[in-house]
Amino acid sequence: AARRDFYWLRSFLAGGIAGCCAKTTIAPLDRVKILLQAHNHHYKHLGVFSTLCAVPKKEGYLGLYKGNGAMMIRIFPYGAIQFMAFDQYKKVVIKKQLGISGHVHQLMAGSMAGITAVICTYPLDMVRVRLAFQVKGEHKYMGIIHAFKMIYTKEGGFPGFYKGLMPTVVGMAPYAGFSFFTFGTLKSIGLAQAPNLLGRPSLDNPDVLVLKTHVNLLCGGIAGAIAQTISYPLDVTRRRMQLGAVLPDSDKCLTMVQTLKYVYQQHGIRRGLYRGLSLNYIRCIPSQAVAFTTYELMKQFLHLN
Repeated sequence: AARRDFYWLRSFLAGGIAGCCAKTTIAPLDRVKILLQAHNHHYKHLGVFSTLCAVPKKEGYLGLYKGNGAMMIRIFPYGAIQFMAFDQYKKVVIKKQLGISGHVHQLMAGSMAGITAVICTYPLDMVRVRLAFQVKGEHKYMGIIHAFKMIYTKEGGFPGFYKGLMPTVVGMAPYAGFSFFTFGTLKSIGLAQAPNLLGRPSLDNPDVLVLKTHVNLLCGGIAGAIAQTISYPLDVTRRRMQLGAVLPDSDKCLTMVQTLKYVYQQHGIRRGLYRGLSLNYIRCIPSQAVAFTTYELMKQFLHLN
């Protein structure tokens, strides 16, 4: 009974720790991505690698981690809520027996979990983006709490924190859904086709086969890459809307459709809607891989299988 009691807490910890490890690994890439997506004027003529080199020169090595504190505060509950909600939604969806295949269950539960986590932690994401977009010497926000106060007083109270929620939710469904779906599909095909080559018994439950670590990394990476490509333009849209007041062209980016149109007209597809995508693959593959692997390890460590 004791094992069941703290199941919620343990699954919360597993998701949170997995999220934090994954995000810290790629924090520098995240910062560069935000600077590029919204065409920060200090770095707008640069590409991915030149920006990665320019940030430390201009703002020191810690500049690469700007906004990471807000990121950690957000990602722990985010990862935790997402993984916990995923387990819960999966039970609900399976109980209802909607007459659909198991993979669709995963897709639905994954999407719903993603949306739940986003809505709960969105204001922190907003603050992180504002902090990460600032360049040394031009600080509008002094830190997390100051940013919260400023946005609250200057941008219409509580709704000010939810700018860009729409493209996030619209993009989240395919993104979370597809990454869990692809991961789940690859995992089950892998274990069914080549259990000895790809699988090993779980440490806490020998009856459960789990993927070997490197295979896990690979599946997580592929899952992330496919999902990213589908929902990337919506990610660019969300960043623009979140930065709203900070950007010179904010009046043209008030709604999701307006923003998508504006970015497309101004910068086209490759340099606008998909700007920073190559970076996204680079950051997404280690991040997804670390997240899924840490999560699977934490699950065994905390006896969740």
